[in-house]
Amino acid sequence: MSTASIAVSHPGARRPTLGLCWILYGVVRIGGGIWLIFFTPTATVMFGALLNRVPDPFPLMFAFHFFYTSAIVLGAIAGVVSLIAGLMLVGGQSSARRLAIVAAVLSVSDIPLGTTLGAFTLALLLP
Repeated sequence: MSTASIAVSHPGARRPTLGLCWILYGVVRIGGGIWLIFFTPTATVMFGALLNRVPDPFPLMFAFHFFYTSAIVLGAIAGVVSLIAGLMLVGGQSSARRLAIVAAVLSVSDIPLGTTLGAFTLALLLP
């Protein structure tokens, strides 16, 4: 078997391995969301300590809570979608490609693991 035939393999052959990677990433992302939930009081106190010289700290504290909650929700959604996409890729279901692309788009903002896995998935599964 030549090296050229090994390099040009069928993209479907990588789907179970890609699915396992998405399952692991989903578990890590859900775990990160749970971690953020448990440390909400600590993060609030730490951010609030920075606001002692601000004349009106309430809008900034509201913005902090909005972005912190947004990070938790994005992490939870990306984790659940990644987990389901990984299970579907491992199972070889026909709609797994679309859900894996959605998971890749949601994960690209998570540096470095999500960016790497998302970019590889998009390069592999987009036409």
